[in-house]
Amino acid sequence: MELPFRIIAAPCAALLLALAGCAGLPFGQRADTGPHLSLDTLKDVTRTLSADEFEGRGTGTPGEGKTLAYMVERFAAAGLQPGNNGSWYQDVPLVKITAEDLGALNVYGPAADMLFAAGSDWIGMSYREQENISLHDSELVFVGYGVVAPERGWNDYAGIDMRGKTAVILVNDPDWRSETNAGPFNGRAMTYYGRWTYKFEEAARQGAQAALIVHEDYPAGYGWNVVERSWSGPQSRNRSEDRGASQTLVNGWISNDTAQAIASAAGTTLASLAAQAEQAGFRPVPLGLKVSTAFDNSLRYIDSKNVIGILPGRERPDEYVVHTAHWDHLGQCPPNEAGDDICNGAIDNALGSAALVALAEAQAKTGAAARSMVFLSVTAEEQGLLGSEYYAAHPIYPLDHTVGGLNIDGGSMAGPTRDVDVIGLGKSELDTVLARNLPKVGLSASPDSAPQAGYYYRSDHFSFAKRGVPMFNIKSGQDLVEGGREAGAAWNAEYRAHRYHAPDDEYDPAWDWRGVERQFELFYWLGRDLASSRQWPNWEPGDEFRTARDQSCAAAPGGC
Repeated sequence: MELPFRIIAAPCAALLLALAGCAGLPFGQRADTGPHLSLDTLKDVTRTLSADEFEGRGTGTPGEGKTLAYMVERFAAAGLQPGNNGSWYQDVPLVKITAEDLGALNVYGPAADMLFAAGSDWIGMSYREQENISLHDSELVFVGYGVVAPERGWNDYAGIDMRGKTAVILVNDPDWRSETNAGPFNGRAMTYYGRWTYKFEEAARQGAQAALIVHEDYPAGYGWNVVERSWSGPQSRNRSEDRGASQTLVNGWISNDTAQAIASAAGTTLASLAAQAEQAGFRPVPLGLKVSTAFDNSLRYIDSKNVIGILPGRERPDEYVVHTAHWDHLGQCPPNEAGDDICNGAIDNALGSAALVALAEAQAKTGAAARSMVFLSVTAEEQGLLGSEYYAAHPIYPLDHTVGGLNIDGGSMAGPTRDVDVIGLGKSELDTVLARNLPKVGLSASPDSAPQAGYYYRSDHFSFAKRGVPMFNIKSGQDLVEGGREAGAAWNAEYRAHRYHAPDDEYDPAWDWRGVERQFELFYWLGRDLASSRQWPNWEPGDEFRTARDQSCAAAPGGC
């Protein structure tokens, strides 16, 4: 029986209690019977996509062609129909830019002349489609967190003309040191203003010639090794009509040690500059230093592809529930000690691609729901959510007719958990959908265990969310049945330190699948619920995405 949303909606406090208390079943028992996801499919797709022959699934490589063909084969076998007017594909035009012979970063002034080595001290590239990049005698300006947020009364660029200058920017946002999620930028919970993508975008809007983000492990959410691996080698971008002319000439990262040396040469300390940047009313600080560097760009234009399958709805086929997972990974990357230079991306995100296939199988086996279900395997997530961004900007199915959806990006192989981590808990009315489905799998909901990392802005659901479409982003829980939260945190820490975005993220036959198996079964019920109901979930009042949804719904006859 389908109930109108307003009947089942719970007050916020009661809802959070329901989310926290849904794990009344012992592990291994379920309140509902129904099709369970095929473990054989999960294993087979993960193992296949992360094999060396797929070359790390880099965009524009032979590994892409193999991956696309395999995903189409599995989607068709699962019972989906081609999702783009008879085609399985949506072309995503990209330019692949490779910085070659990346030079040292030369920082100099009246009493300083320092060279910072590429790789260990700084790493960068250009978003401009030009073969030679030369940053010369550009004045360094510390711009705090690089935030311009009129609605919060904050402008880190106030009173300065950045043309020809290089912005030095702190990672995360101004109140990340808070022990709570309260503050002008949600305290320790990162907002989009804290993401590196935003910081480079804003620096370009301000007319800066270059932008350098200061890395720090905790507020970034990863170590310098991840920066080096992720930013070395070819970097894909969505093509633009101006060939990147509106972007900064150089975008890059500097290590914390590099930043401290620059601050010292400017007659101050990084800690002092950071303290100023955390205060309302901060103004940019010219450092009295200049910077130069140079490198060449190798340009390659490619048409990458998203893979799209659909299970048409039986009653309201023009209303859509979307499931997303990215098929790409890093391709080749800096080798490990054994000389292996293929970043296989088994957990990130062959596993998510496997879940997408298994979910399609299970939903097709159950049969069509009232609404259509879209399964979207997107490209170039690792390069900045480019495939999902392209789809959301050029949707095959109108976003004002897209009810909501869920994104799948990795998972934990630490074993069965009592919970799932809900990234973005409290942001939208999707919480009510979650509350009524958690009991079916005997799990509870835990809030984001690392709010400072800004995970809600770091995967493909964000491309939809910022345009108003509510999306689930649910991660593996950390409350392990065997070992509790301490053991769960230890597994995550080990993965982040040694395998994430590294050659050692490989398929392991000894993995314990029980935790992700149940997590993905929850995804089945969430997708089924959204596709079977008449609910049109919105963002909570005051949420950053509420206005986009309201405007979309107001302009959409027959949609939300």
